[in-house]
Amino acid sequence: MMADPRQSGPELERFLREVDAITDLVEGIRSDDPAIRDEAFQKADEKLLKCSEESETVEGCKVKVNRTLINKNPSSRAPPQHANLQGEYEMPGNREMCQDNFLSILEKDAEERGKRRQESRKLATALKEKGNAAFQKEDYATAVQYYTKGLEKLRDFQALYTNRAQAYNKLGKYEEAITDCEWALKCDENCVKAYVHMGKANLGLKKYEEARQCYQKIITIDPSREMLVREYINLLELAQKKEEQEKKVMEEFERGNVNTTTAHEVLKKLSSPNKIPFFYLGGVRFLTELMKESTEQTLFRTNGGFSVVNDNEIIRRSLASSEKESCEVELCASVLALWKAVCHENEENQRILITSSDTNELLLNLLCCKESEIHNECLALLSLFLLTEYGRGLLLCNLNLTRLMKILIGFVNYSDETSGSAMNILTNLISEQKFRKHCQNDFAIHVIPSFEILLKNLKLVNKQTLPQCISIIGNLATDKTTSRQIAGREEFWESCLICMDDTMIPSTMAEFRDVLYTLLGLMVNLSIEQCSSIQVKTPAITERCISLLASTDGGILTRTAGLLSHVLPQSEEAVEKAVEAGTVKTMLRFIKADGKTTTRYATKTLAICSSGSEEAREQIVKCDKKFSVLRKLLSLDDEQVVGNAALCLSHCVEIPGAAASLLKTDIVRMLLKHAGGDAKENSLQQNAAIALGKLCLAEPRHKTELRELHGLEILSSCMKYIK
Repeated sequence: MMADPRQSGPELERFLREVDAITDLVEGIRSDDPAIRDEAFQKADEKLLKCSEESETVEGCKVKVNRTLINKNPSSRAPPQHANLQGEYEMPGNREMCQDNFLSILEKDAEERGKRRQESRKLATALKEKGNAAFQKEDYATAVQYYTKGLEKLRDFQALYTNRAQAYNKLGKYEEAITDCEWALKCDENCVKAYVHMGKANLGLKKYEEARQCYQKIITIDPSREMLVREYINLLELAQKKEEQEKKVMEEFERGNVNTTTAHEVLKKLSSPNKIPFFYLGGVRFLTELMKESTEQTLFRTNGGFSVVNDNEIIRRSLASSEKESCEVELCASVLALWKAVCHENEENQRILITSSDTNELLLNLLCCKESEIHNECLALLSLFLLTEYGRGLLLCNLNLTRLMKILIGFVNYSDETSGSAMNILTNLISEQKFRKHCQNDFAIHVIPSFEILLKNLKLVNKQTLPQCISIIGNLATDKTTSRQIAGREEFWESCLICMDDTMIPSTMAEFRDVLYTLLGLMVNLSIEQCSSIQVKTPAITERCISLLASTDGGILTRTAGLLSHVLPQSEEAVEKAVEAGTVKTMLRFIKADGKTTTRYATKTLAICSSGSEEAREQIVKCDKKFSVLRKLLSLDDEQVVGNAALCLSHCVEIPGAAASLLKTDIVRMLLKHAGGDAKENSLQQNAAIALGKLCLAEPRHKTELRELHGLEILSSCMKYIK
């Protein structure tokens, strides 16, 4: 078996020095410079002499050339040379032949050893994969065995050192982990993983400063790892803080601090079995009052406070029962208040509480309780965790996020305070990337149905917090995967229509204005998706939008226009309804009002209507004399508005006499400018070219002006866009 590399440091160092020497020697012999080549030959002779003289006492001298072991003593393959009194060789042939022979032997030996090394690497890699598989199964001892066998095959395999160090850390063998990291750094001095695992090992040994230095070294090597390093240093500081807290508790307890002594006694009494519920209720409440400082919180933890509460049969039964008596309700609420007190600004207590599989599931069950006293305390406890980045991370990693969101959405049916707390928790969580990524999985299947129920029962929900709930769904829907899932549900669009109907009742419209406003925003964003569920509901959506266009609320009007501009392209029937209802005149009025967002939506709606309806084109020509509105739009800097205005114009000039009405205007010059411009979107150039071409076809006199402006070449290059 190969010797442990940790016990052969001097030998390895000698190997590495010889690597550089023999590499320089080979490069010198191959040099084109005669002086360098002669010097290299001389050094080669000296090495041959030295190896010949030491062959009787040294079993073999190995060096490393280009990571391949080379045997410098080729005595088994070539006869020994004889030295004269001056220390130079008596060669059987000329000097050049001997030197060529040496190089040939050297290269042959390197090739053979390279093959052996390649085979060793294959075996070591296979053992590494077996070790990784064992590590994934949390069989760390077996993983160590495989990694060790791999190192016996290939001593300088850096990944095996870092992998074994990680396994040692899991086993609590921190000294061994540090040694392996040191060897990994000898293989690669910039190995980030080595510093990560060395930092964790030092943290396990409570060598906080050494751990900090390891983590800071990572930033020196790779500045992009700053976020990772910050997380490690946060954990380091938490561990250091925990040790200081526990040390202080021992000092206070030995000193006879009243609170710590009393808390210790109360915990002992709570451990007493077979008492009535009111006995434990009094003890829990008294204990809660004692949790004033981190000292008492730490004593609670170090004296098994969480276990005392969780293992008490009466308390556990009260927490777990689905139907609770009045004393059980009080006991549950008191336990939650105690947990809130011991976790306040105490990260270690938060970790112990939330990482317990029994507790994190229990919290979700208690959230579902009908008793307001219980779920309010539960919401307050969850809110406590959200005050810090560390606490949020604990919730995200340990709670069933799908179930949590489904429960919290259900609180929109409750009072302002309860509903507001639930929505604030959700608002806080959706800012986290981990939460948003989780929603991509089964959000639309398990959570959106609960949201749809809220929309269908508007009169039963809290109208103050429903807009916040809708905004939360909209925020999550900014992710494309989540957006497609929601938009693809026909049930969702049906629930939106029902909600719109309830908010549009004249007698209650002012009361539900915020609900309608946020709902329209959500529908605008989701209607960007092209799917059959939207196409089916587009005529019904258009019908509601037409009614809303009579509103005097600017925000409602803008979002209604936006929704129309997104859904109309998906239904010819909807376009006909919109045109018949006078939508064209309304959109022209919106454009004249000069609101930036509204203008963008209105221009797109006009382009859509004029494309699919001759009646719409006629209305535009009739209402917009000499196309003053469209020409004004063409002069704007907004490429989206200009492109849609040009598209609308290209449709309208097909109406007899429309093109002639544009004579003696600057329309040709404006369209030519956009057709030959360098817009970010090709659609602008294309639409302008189409409008210009149709304009010249409808009225040849425009072509004369185009020729005078030397624009025929531009138009010719764009003719492929003209149908």
